[in-house]
Amino acid sequence: MSQITTHILDTSLGCPATGVSIQLFQQLDGDWQEVGSGRTNSDGRVPDLCPQGQVLDAGVYRMHFAISEYFTANRSPVFYPWADVVFTIAEGGQHYHIPLLLSPFGYSTYRGS
Repeated sequence: MSQITTHILDTSLGCPATGVSIQLFQQLDGDWQEVGSGRTNSDGRVPDLCPQGQVLDAGVYRMHFAISEYFTANRSPVFYPWADVVFTIAEGGQHYHIPLLLSPFGYSTYRGS
């Protein structure tokens, strides 16, 4: 399993958000370097966002969720074309789950398990 996982639920439809493009970046010297990417499956998850066994360095990371394509495909209004979630990773290689709850006019996130 990837050290970083995510799960996107469309709360307006009550189902997983399929086909959302996600990029994971690490902040290095003030710039953002991509360390992984993927697209949500039928369960709203990206099981291989990072290569299996890869341990990310401690630091600041950003997940970029490209949600406009998803809402356009579902004929919903697009108010937020993307959502960026910035978080920190501590040393030690522990697992981080970053879920996204989504609707056409809002989103929320939290540290999952």
